[in-house]
Amino acid sequence: MKMISVFGSKVGPEEIAGVTACMESQWMGFGKKVTEFEKKFAEHFSIENFAMVDSGSNALYMACVLLRLPKGSEIILPSFTWVSCAQAVIMAGHHPVFCDVELDTCNVTADLVSPKITKKTGAVMVVHYAGKPVDMNPVMELGFPVIEDAAHAVNSRYYGKPCGAISDIGIYSFDAVKNLTTGEGGGITAKNKELINRAKMLRYCGIGFSGFDAAAANAENRWWEYDIQEPFIKMLPTNISASIGIAQLDKLNDLQAYRKKIWQIYTEELAAVSWIICPPDAASHETHSYFTYVLRVPDRDRLARYLFDKGIYTTLRYHPLHLNKLYQSNVSLPNCEQLNADALSIPLHPNLSMEDVWYIIDTIKAFRR
Repeated sequence: MKMISVFGSKVGPEEIAGVTACMESQWMGFGKKVTEFEKKFAEHFSIENFAMVDSGSNALYMACVLLRLPKGSEIILPSFTWVSCAQAVIMAGHHPVFCDVELDTCNVTADLVSPKITKKTGAVMVVHYAGKPVDMNPVMELGFPVIEDAAHAVNSRYYGKPCGAISDIGIYSFDAVKNLTTGEGGGITAKNKELINRAKMLRYCGIGFSGFDAAAANAENRWWEYDIQEPFIKMLPTNISASIGIAQLDKLNDLQAYRKKIWQIYTEELAAVSWIICPPDAASHETHSYFTYVLRVPDRDRLARYLFDKGIYTTLRYHPLHLNKLYQSNVSLPNCEQLNADALSIPLHPNLSMEDVWYIIDTIKAFRR
Protein backbone atom coordinates (compact mmCIF):
# COMPACT_ATOMS: atom_id res chain seq x y z
CA MET A 1 0.00 0.00 0.00
CA LYS A 2 1.22 3.48 -0.87
CA MET A 3 1.98 5.64 2.19
CA ILE A 4 1.35 9.37 1.78
CA SER A 5 4.07 11.30 3.62
CA VAL A 6 3.20 14.14 5.98
CA PHE A 7 6.07 16.42 4.94
CA GLY A 8 8.07 16.75 1.76
CA SER A 9 9.76 18.99 -0.76
CA LYS A 10 9.87 18.85 -4.55
CA VAL A 11 13.05 18.67 -6.61
CA GLY A 12 13.55 18.05 -10.30
CA PRO A 13 16.06 18.19 -13.15
CA GLU A 14 17.21 21.71 -12.24
CA GLU A 15 18.42 20.61 -8.80
CA ILE A 16 19.98 17.46 -10.25
CA ALA A 17 21.84 19.53 -12.85
CA GLY A 18 23.22 21.80 -10.14
CA VAL A 19 24.49 18.89 -8.07
CA THR A 20 25.96 17.19 -11.14
CA ALA A 21 27.83 20.37 -12.10
CA CYS A 22 29.40 20.52 -8.62
CA MET A 23 30.50 16.91 -8.82
CA GLU A 24 31.89 17.29 -12.30
CA SER A 25 33.87 20.35 -11.23
CA GLN A 26 35.27 18.36 -8.28
CA TRP A 27 34.38 21.30 -6.01
CA MET A 28 31.65 19.85 -3.82
CA GLY A 29 32.45 21.58 -0.52
CA PHE A 30 32.29 25.22 0.44
CA GLY A 31 32.81 27.50 -2.56
CA LYS A 32 31.38 30.03 -4.97
CA LYS A 33 27.96 28.42 -5.18
CA VAL A 34 27.47 29.18 -1.49
CA THR A 35 28.23 32.84 -2.13
CA GLU A 36 25.85 32.81 -5.10
CA PHE A 37 23.05 31.29 -3.03
CA GLU A 38 23.59 33.82 -0.24
CA LYS A 39 23.33 36.69 -2.72
CA LYS A 40 20.23 35.32 -4.47
CA PHE A 41 18.47 34.44 -1.22
CA ALA A 42 19.07 37.91 0.20
CA GLU A 43 17.85 39.55 -3.00
CA HIS A 44 14.76 37.34 -3.28
CA PHE A 45 13.57 38.20 0.23
CA SER A 46 14.98 41.75 0.44
CA ILE A 47 17.29 40.82 3.31
CA GLU A 48 20.40 42.94 3.87
CA ASN A 49 22.61 40.56 5.85
CA PHE A 50 22.55 36.80 5.34
CA ALA A 51 24.92 33.85 5.80
CA MET A 52 24.38 30.21 4.94
CA VAL A 53 25.37 27.47 7.40
CA ASP A 54 25.06 23.70 7.42
CA SER A 55 21.74 23.38 9.29
CA GLY A 56 18.95 25.34 10.89
CA SER A 57 19.78 23.78 14.26
CA ASN A 58 23.35 25.04 14.07
CA ALA A 59 22.05 28.44 12.97
CA LEU A 60 20.06 28.60 16.22
CA TYR A 61 23.16 27.79 18.26
CA MET A 62 25.16 30.42 16.37
CA ALA A 63 22.43 33.00 16.94
CA CYS A 64 22.59 32.38 20.69
CA VAL A 65 26.38 32.80 20.59
CA LEU A 66 26.33 35.93 18.43
CA LEU A 67 24.18 37.79 20.97
CA ARG A 68 27.06 37.63 23.50
CA LEU A 69 24.69 37.29 26.45
CA PRO A 70 26.18 36.80 29.93
CA LYS A 71 26.74 33.11 30.63
CA GLY A 72 23.78 31.56 32.39
CA SER A 73 21.27 34.00 30.94
CA GLU A 74 17.68 32.85 30.55
CA ILE A 75 16.18 32.70 27.06
CA ILE A 76 12.40 32.48 26.96
CA LEU A 77 11.02 30.25 24.21
CA PRO A 78 7.85 28.34 23.36
CA SER A 79 7.56 24.80 24.65
CA PHE A 80 5.64 23.79 21.52
CA THR A 81 8.62 23.68 19.17
CA TRP A 82 11.44 21.49 17.92
CA VAL A 83 14.09 20.35 20.38
CA SER A 84 16.87 22.28 18.59
CA CYS A 85 15.53 25.53 20.04
CA ALA A 86 16.17 24.45 23.62
CA GLN A 87 19.37 22.56 22.78
CA ALA A 88 20.86 25.66 21.15
CA VAL A 89 20.20 27.69 24.29
CA ILE A 90 21.84 25.07 26.51
CA MET A 91 24.84 24.52 24.23
CA ALA A 92 25.47 28.26 24.24
CA GLY A 93 25.69 28.19 28.03
CA HIS A 94 22.25 29.56 28.83
CA HIS A 95 18.98 28.33 30.35
CA PRO A 96 15.76 27.72 28.39
CA VAL A 97 12.63 29.06 30.05
CA PHE A 98 9.51 27.58 28.49
CA CYS A 99 6.37 29.60 27.88
CA ASP A 100 2.93 28.74 26.56
CA VAL A 101 1.54 29.38 23.06
CA GLU A 102 -1.82 30.43 21.65
CA LEU A 103 -4.13 27.50 20.97
CA ASP A 104 -5.20 28.68 17.54
CA THR A 105 -1.87 29.87 16.05
CA CYS A 106 0.54 27.77 18.18
CA ASN A 107 2.62 30.97 18.44
CA VAL A 108 3.97 32.85 21.43
CA THR A 109 2.65 36.30 22.27
CA ALA A 110 4.03 39.14 24.36
CA ASP A 111 1.36 38.40 27.00
CA LEU A 112 2.54 34.79 27.29
CA VAL A 113 6.22 35.79 27.42
CA SER A 114 5.86 38.58 30.00
CA PRO A 115 5.18 36.38 33.09
CA LYS A 116 8.41 34.49 32.39
CA ILE A 117 10.64 37.56 32.53
CA THR A 118 13.12 37.68 35.43
CA LYS A 119 16.31 39.54 36.29
CA LYS A 120 18.20 36.81 34.44
CA THR A 121 16.27 37.13 31.17
CA GLY A 122 18.68 37.81 28.33
CA ALA A 123 16.61 37.20 25.20
CA VAL A 124 13.35 35.88 23.78
CA MET A 125 13.15 33.23 21.06
CA VAL A 126 10.01 33.14 18.91
CA VAL A 127 8.97 30.48 16.41
CA HIS A 128 6.77 31.38 13.44
CA TYR A 129 4.84 28.14 13.78
CA ALA A 130 3.72 26.50 10.52
CA GLY A 131 4.66 29.74 8.76
CA LYS A 132 2.08 32.00 10.43
CA PRO A 133 3.97 35.05 11.69
CA VAL A 134 4.24 35.77 15.38
CA ASP A 135 2.84 39.18 16.34
CA MET A 136 6.35 40.59 16.51
CA ASN A 137 5.90 44.26 17.48
CA PRO A 138 4.59 43.64 21.02
CA VAL A 139 7.28 41.00 21.62
CA MET A 140 10.05 43.38 20.54
CA GLU A 141 8.57 46.10 22.74
CA LEU A 142 9.39 43.95 25.78
CA GLY A 143 12.92 45.30 25.40
CA PHE A 144 14.99 42.12 24.98
CA PRO A 145 16.93 40.83 21.97
CA VAL A 146 14.63 38.59 19.93
CA ILE A 147 15.78 35.48 18.08
CA GLU A 148 13.38 34.59 15.27
CA ASP A 149 13.14 30.93 14.38
CA ALA A 150 11.78 31.14 10.84
CA ALA A 151 12.44 27.47 10.03
CA HIS A 152 8.79 27.19 8.92
CA ALA A 153 8.55 30.71 7.57
CA VAL A 154 10.98 31.19 4.71
CA ASN A 155 8.26 32.87 2.64
CA SER A 156 6.27 34.52 5.45
CA ARG A 157 5.94 38.26 5.98
CA TYR A 158 4.74 40.51 8.79
CA TYR A 159 3.64 43.99 7.71
CA GLY A 160 5.69 43.42 4.56
CA LYS A 161 8.86 42.44 6.40
CA PRO A 162 10.31 38.95 5.83
CA CYS A 163 10.04 36.71 8.87
CA GLY A 164 13.51 35.94 10.16
CA ALA A 165 14.69 39.48 9.39
CA ILE A 166 12.30 41.48 11.57
CA SER A 167 14.08 41.44 14.92
CA ASP A 168 17.71 41.43 16.06
CA ILE A 169 18.63 38.05 14.64
CA GLY A 170 16.87 35.22 12.82
CA ILE A 171 17.41 31.77 11.36
CA TYR A 172 16.10 29.57 8.55
CA SER A 173 16.09 25.83 7.95
CA PHE A 174 16.57 24.33 4.50
CA ASP A 175 16.37 20.66 5.44
CA ALA A 176 14.82 18.00 3.26
CA VAL A 177 11.17 18.79 4.07
CA LYS A 178 11.20 22.57 4.29
CA ASN A 179 9.52 24.94 1.84
CA LEU A 180 12.93 25.69 0.33
CA THR A 181 15.28 22.74 0.63
CA THR A 182 19.00 22.40 0.10
CA GLY A 183 18.95 18.77 1.23
CA GLU A 184 20.34 19.94 4.56
CA GLY A 185 21.26 23.49 5.44
CA GLY A 186 20.35 26.65 7.26
CA GLY A 187 20.78 30.38 7.25
CA ILE A 188 21.16 33.29 9.64
CA THR A 189 20.23 36.96 9.36
CA ALA A 190 20.86 39.99 11.55
CA LYS A 191 20.19 43.70 11.47
CA ASN A 192 23.80 44.34 12.47
CA LYS A 193 26.09 43.47 9.55
CA GLU A 194 28.99 42.85 11.93
CA LEU A 195 27.10 39.89 13.39
CA ILE A 196 26.87 38.29 9.95
CA ASN A 197 30.54 39.00 9.29
CA ARG A 198 31.29 37.24 12.55
CA ALA A 199 28.98 34.36 11.60
CA LYS A 200 30.88 33.85 8.35
CA MET A 201 34.12 33.73 10.31
CA LEU A 202 32.78 31.41 13.00
CA ARG A 203 31.32 28.86 10.57
CA TYR A 204 34.87 27.91 9.47
CA CYS A 205 36.09 26.95 12.96
CA GLY A 206 36.63 30.61 13.84
CA ILE A 207 39.30 31.06 11.18
CA GLY A 208 39.72 34.33 9.33
CA PHE A 209 40.81 34.68 5.70
CA SER A 210 42.60 31.52 4.54
CA GLY A 211 42.99 28.87 1.85
CA PHE A 212 42.67 29.41 -1.88
CA ASP A 213 41.07 32.84 -1.50
CA ALA A 214 43.95 34.00 0.65
CA ALA A 215 46.44 32.72 -1.92
CA ALA A 216 44.62 34.48 -4.76
CA ALA A 217 44.48 37.73 -2.80
CA ASN A 218 48.15 37.84 -1.90
CA ALA A 219 50.43 35.12 -3.25
CA GLU A 220 53.49 36.58 -1.50
CA ASN A 221 52.25 35.48 1.91
CA ARG A 222 52.16 32.00 3.38
CA TRP A 223 48.45 31.60 2.72
CA TRP A 224 48.33 28.26 4.52
CA GLU A 225 48.97 30.02 7.80
CA TYR A 226 45.89 31.48 9.45
CA ASP A 227 44.74 33.30 12.53
CA ILE A 228 42.01 31.70 14.64
CA GLN A 229 39.74 34.54 15.69
CA GLU A 230 37.88 32.49 18.32
CA PRO A 231 37.14 28.81 18.94
CA PHE A 232 34.03 27.48 17.23
CA ILE A 233 32.74 24.33 15.57
CA LYS A 234 32.62 23.91 11.80
CA MET A 235 29.31 24.89 10.20
CA LEU A 236 30.30 25.26 6.56
CA PRO A 237 27.63 24.68 3.91
CA THR A 238 28.56 23.03 0.62
CA ASN A 239 28.39 23.91 -3.04
CA ILE A 240 26.15 20.89 -3.51
CA SER A 241 23.55 22.10 -1.02
CA ALA A 242 23.80 25.68 -2.29
CA SER A 243 23.24 24.53 -5.88
CA ILE A 244 20.04 22.79 -4.83
CA GLY A 245 18.97 25.98 -3.05
CA ILE A 246 19.62 28.14 -6.11
CA ALA A 247 17.34 25.92 -8.22
CA GLN A 248 14.72 25.95 -5.46
CA LEU A 249 14.69 29.75 -5.34
CA ASP A 250 13.85 29.86 -9.05
CA LYS A 251 10.71 27.76 -8.53
CA LEU A 252 9.76 28.85 -4.99
CA ASN A 253 6.82 31.02 -6.04
CA ASP A 254 5.21 28.08 -7.84
CA LEU A 255 5.88 25.73 -4.93
CA GLN A 256 4.32 28.20 -2.52
CA ALA A 257 1.26 28.70 -4.71
CA TYR A 258 0.64 24.94 -4.67
CA ARG A 259 1.03 24.76 -0.90
CA LYS A 260 -1.50 27.57 -0.55
CA LYS A 261 -3.93 25.78 -2.87
CA ILE A 262 -3.80 22.64 -0.73
CA TRP A 263 -4.25 24.70 2.46
CA GLN A 264 -7.33 26.42 1.05
CA ILE A 265 -8.93 23.15 -0.08
CA TYR A 266 -8.36 21.64 3.37
CA THR A 267 -9.97 24.62 5.06
CA GLU A 268 -12.93 24.73 2.69
CA GLU A 269 -13.63 21.03 3.17
CA LEU A 270 -12.74 20.45 6.82
CA ALA A 271 -13.79 23.65 8.58
CA ALA A 272 -17.44 22.65 8.23
CA VAL A 273 -16.86 19.32 9.97
CA SER A 274 -18.21 19.79 13.50
CA TRP A 275 -15.53 17.84 15.32
CA ILE A 276 -12.53 19.45 13.56
CA ILE A 277 -10.83 22.74 14.45
CA CYS A 278 -8.78 24.05 11.51
CA PRO A 279 -5.78 26.38 11.82
CA PRO A 280 -6.22 30.10 11.11
CA ASP A 281 -5.01 31.58 7.85
CA ALA A 282 -2.84 34.69 7.59
CA ALA A 283 -4.23 38.03 8.72
CA SER A 284 -4.41 40.94 6.29
CA HIS A 285 -0.97 42.21 7.36
CA GLU A 286 0.65 38.78 7.06
CA THR A 287 1.90 36.35 4.43
CA HIS A 288 1.79 32.66 5.37
CA SER A 289 4.28 30.03 4.15
CA TYR A 290 1.88 27.07 4.66
CA PHE A 291 4.52 24.70 5.99
CA THR A 292 2.18 22.34 7.84
CA TYR A 293 -1.58 22.03 8.38
CA VAL A 294 -2.48 21.27 11.99
CA LEU A 295 -5.94 20.02 12.89
CA ARG A 296 -7.27 19.85 16.42
CA VAL A 297 -9.57 16.91 16.96
CA PRO A 298 -10.92 14.76 19.79
CA ASP A 299 -9.76 11.15 19.66
CA ARG A 300 -6.57 12.40 17.99
CA ASP A 301 -4.63 9.21 18.63
CA ARG A 302 -7.38 7.02 17.15
CA LEU A 303 -7.63 9.28 14.11
CA ALA A 304 -3.85 9.13 13.57
CA ARG A 305 -3.88 5.33 13.68
CA TYR A 306 -6.95 5.17 11.42
CA LEU A 307 -5.25 7.38 8.83
CA PHE A 308 -2.02 5.40 9.08
CA ASP A 309 -3.91 2.18 8.41
CA LYS A 310 -5.41 3.86 5.35
CA GLY A 311 -1.97 4.83 4.01
CA ILE A 312 -1.81 8.42 5.32
CA TYR A 313 1.08 9.29 7.63
CA THR A 314 0.40 12.06 10.15
CA THR A 315 2.29 13.30 13.18
CA LEU A 316 2.35 15.79 16.04
CA ARG A 317 4.68 18.72 15.57
CA TYR A 318 5.71 19.13 18.32
CA HIS A 319 5.76 17.22 21.59
CA PRO A 320 6.01 20.05 24.16
CA LEU A 321 9.55 20.42 25.44
CA HIS A 322 8.57 21.16 29.05
CA LEU A 323 7.16 17.61 29.22
CA ASN A 324 10.52 16.10 28.27
CA LYS A 325 12.38 14.68 31.28
CA LEU A 326 15.71 16.09 30.09
CA TYR A 327 14.76 19.65 30.96
CA GLN A 328 13.42 18.85 34.45
CA SER A 329 10.71 21.46 34.04
CA ASN A 330 7.83 21.56 36.49
CA VAL A 331 5.82 24.33 34.81
CA SER A 332 2.23 23.95 33.69
CA LEU A 333 1.53 25.27 30.19
CA PRO A 334 -2.14 24.50 29.54
CA ASN A 335 -2.28 25.35 25.84
CA CYS A 336 0.83 23.35 24.98
CA GLU A 337 -0.60 20.43 26.94
CA GLN A 338 -3.94 20.74 25.13
CA LEU A 339 -2.14 20.72 21.78
CA ASN A 340 -0.23 17.66 22.93
CA ALA A 341 -3.60 15.96 23.42
CA ASP A 342 -5.50 16.96 20.28
CA ALA A 343 -3.23 18.49 17.58
CA LEU A 344 -2.29 16.57 14.44
CA SER A 345 -0.27 17.58 11.37
CA ILE A 346 -1.77 16.19 8.16
CA PRO A 347 0.11 15.99 4.84
CA LEU A 348 0.85 19.29 3.12
CA HIS A 349 3.68 19.55 0.62
CA PRO A 350 4.23 20.03 -3.12
CA ASN A 351 4.70 16.33 -3.82
CA LEU A 352 1.04 15.66 -3.02
CA SER A 353 -1.18 15.11 -6.03
CA MET A 354 -4.72 16.48 -6.03
CA GLU A 355 -5.83 12.86 -5.90
CA ASP A 356 -3.85 12.50 -2.66
CA VAL A 357 -5.40 15.66 -1.23
CA TRP A 358 -8.97 14.52 -1.87
CA TYR A 359 -8.21 11.04 -0.57
CA ILE A 360 -6.91 12.58 2.67
CA ILE A 361 -10.01 14.76 3.03
CA ASP A 362 -12.45 11.93 2.30
CA THR A 363 -10.65 9.58 4.68
CA ILE A 364 -10.70 12.12 7.53
CA LYS A 365 -14.42 12.76 6.99
CA ALA A 366 -15.09 9.00 7.00
CA PHE A 367 -13.45 8.54 10.41
CA ARG A 368 -16.65 9.20 12.38
CA ARG A 369 -19.16 7.71 9.98
